[in-house]
Amino acid sequence: MADVHTYKFDVKMTCPGCSGAVERVLKKTEGVESYEISLEKQEVLVKGTIPYDDLHAKIAKTGKEVRSGITV
Repeated sequence: MADVHTYKFDVKMTCPGCSGAVERVLKKTEGVESYEISLEKQEVLVKGTIPYDDLHAKIAKTGKEVRSGITV
């Protein structure tokens, strides 16, 4: 069984449409168990078995700027 990781990304989101775009991508992504999106904190917390680089690429694909990301 693959290890579950928690990732925290600093994503530039300026409106509910931005966070909605990120949410739509995460919802469809295999290996994502749960996620939390905070528009106020410009933060995306994701828990799952997906590799960091794959997840980073998925979020970046929404066109939002991923300023940083860490494994927590």
